[in-house]
Amino acid sequence: MDSQSEKAEREESRLQFNKQLFKTYLALDHWHRFRLRLFLEGILVGIAGGLLIALFRFLLGLADTYRRRLFQEIIIPSFGISDFLPLLWWLAALFFIGGVLYGMCRYAPMASGSGIPQVKGVILGFFKMKWFRILWVKITAGALGIGAGLSLGREGPSIQIGAVAAQGLSRLMGRTRMEERYLITSGASAGLAAAFNAPLAGTMFALEELHRNFSGAVLLPTMASAISATIVSQFFFGSATSFSFPLLVHLPSEYLWCVALIAVSCGFAGIVFNYGLIHMDAFYGLPIFRSQYMKIMFALFAATILAFTLPDVLGGGNFLVDSLAKARYGFGFLAALLLAKFLFTLISYGCGVPGGFFLPLLVIGALIGSLEGELLISAGILSALYLPNIIIIAMVAFFAASIRAPITGTLLILEMTGDFHHLTALALASAVAYVTAELLKGQPIYDSLLKKSLSNGSTPVSDEERNILEVPVGSGSILENRTVEEIPRLSHTVLVNIKRQGADMIPDPDTKLLSGDFLYFLTESRHTEEIHHLCEAQIPKDHIR
Repeated sequence: MDSQSEKAEREESRLQFNKQLFKTYLALDHWHRFRLRLFLEGILVGIAGGLLIALFRFLLGLADTYRRRLFQEIIIPSFGISDFLPLLWWLAALFFIGGVLYGMCRYAPMASGSGIPQVKGVILGFFKMKWFRILWVKITAGALGIGAGLSLGREGPSIQIGAVAAQGLSRLMGRTRMEERYLITSGASAGLAAAFNAPLAGTMFALEELHRNFSGAVLLPTMASAISATIVSQFFFGSATSFSFPLLVHLPSEYLWCVALIAVSCGFAGIVFNYGLIHMDAFYGLPIFRSQYMKIMFALFAATILAFTLPDVLGGGNFLVDSLAKARYGFGFLAALLLAKFLFTLISYGCGVPGGFFLPLLVIGALIGSLEGELLISAGILSALYLPNIIIIAMVAFFAASIRAPITGTLLILEMTGDFHHLTALALASAVAYVTAELLKGQPIYDSLLKKSLSNGSTPVSDEERNILEVPVGSGSILENRTVEEIPRLSHTVLVNIKRQGADMIPDPDTKLLSGDFLYFLTESRHTEEIHHLCEAQIPKDHIR
């Protein structure tokens, strides 16, 4: 028989859920007021996220600067005169850094890696995050690992930092889980916006990749959060763009066939990159890597070797992209940089320390563009004047092929370069690379990483049994023009509300569903993915279980 304490816990859980459900119904009944509150809360999330991400960027910049100076002014000159003491001290420091990173990954597993798949999982109701633990581990370990030279980016950690900051504010304010998911999406938007001074891309990424929902309830707070975080970031770091392309000119339309050709090649490359990232476990599964500490140390020692040979591939890679835009390099050197950056990014991400591959992804795309641009210039097809254009075109194409978020990629490159004159070429490259990746049947990288986390059980599963879920009816979905009564049945799932053009509709059995309707289901968490598939466009009927 159950003990009295267990019965009391279940009763408390039931009361808490009923309280959450009442608040959710109240929000649905007062929708306009609810959206206004979300907008104001989005501003608050943006300010909080912006401040935390500013701290992260400051620590990251500090660590990166000291590492560069240490190697350029002390270790490499001393090594040249056969003085190995500074190098030995650095190697000893690496053992300590590796131990700290290993301990933090064990303490907060949800802080490992990029953080974007984890945020997606939380929004979908699959995972739970201990927001404060993840927050300080992500900031500290992210700055330490990337500062030590690992080929990781700040954008993934920034997105998760913004998301957990939003979750913390939601918990402190006692918000419902439905409202919390809106705020987490807003925090993720603030993260990308503050990381790159890119509010439009931050907003679009949160909508296109994370929430996949463009309702007013998610759009308003997401925009407010992204703009607020960008303002905070610019207060500390200025309004300069992330990349410097001073010689960028308009690419004539007669070269658009070159854009399509480069996009196709980047589509193939994106599939290869995704495959390598997903299957790095095969490499790190070798007997030599008996623990995650061994993996981390391997990556750190690889960074030390590259500091002597190809230091440009260390860290995120902003400086490398800027140098590619301003100077021309030999074909052999570019090929070496591309191979080293590609492999070292896989090694760095595969070891599991906090850090993303968003920025390294763009750098790899820039190197591919630089190589292909040099080939076109050598063949007399293209003028050297347009080499910077080819670089940014390859960046957006490689991004679209890997992440499968073409609109986000286009906006991101536009904001990171500060030049909107090449919108047509970037949009074309994104579309062609996307289609190429689709034809090759490659999976979007963040979806693949999320599925991997769900399958191996390495991520804490949400303990919330029931949720209110908002999903739109997509154009061409199997629900369009069907009545409520014809919705395929899922156990323990109830359609509780329909919103059409901002107005509430009672879900009567004969109510016909239209494209653009927003449906609100009370469901068990395990049905979250099925409901999303149900409402998305062009899903075959036999997919529904």
